[in-house]
Amino acid sequence: MDLALIDNTQEHVSDVHQKLVHDILMFAGDYLKLPADTEMSVTFMNNAEIQKYNLEYRGVDKPTDVISFAIEEEDEDEFALIMDDEMTADLGHNIGDILISMDKVAEQATYLGHSFERELGFLAVHGFLHLNGYDHMEADEEQEMFTLQKEILDAFGLTR
Repeated sequence: MDLALIDNTQEHVSDVHQKLVHDILMFAGDYLKLPADTEMSVTFMNNAEIQKYNLEYRGVDKPTDVISFAIEEEDEDEFALIMDDEMTADLGHNIGDILISMDKVAEQATYLGHSFERELGFLAVHGFLHLNGYDHMEADEEQEMFTLQKEILDAFGLTR
């Protein structure tokens, strides 16, 4: 999997925390058996920046912890791009982008009484599952997503 990590924070995300996000998402990609040419990005930001995205895309004028932008969500207003196998051979399979508020990671880790690393890994996996079509709007979807989320975190060794 090709994973781009982008640090938009002024405080700068440590190499250790960037490596954690990289490693857990690579693990999660293997866990879901994603194709090797899968591409995605994670952008680390602060509360003020994520609040702008939350307002623009979700209509909520407050910071949030994680936002996922899945590229392959179907939109009936978009034209389908049709390419033959030769045209798509060199293209990666981009699943989308995850935005994580590092301020929220710290706030929620303290509030929930677990490590910063656990909260960061949790939010990365949560956003990653959204990019892969999982959701928690309905009770059965929530159970499926949260069970898988816990399985990945536990198997990786990032438990509460």
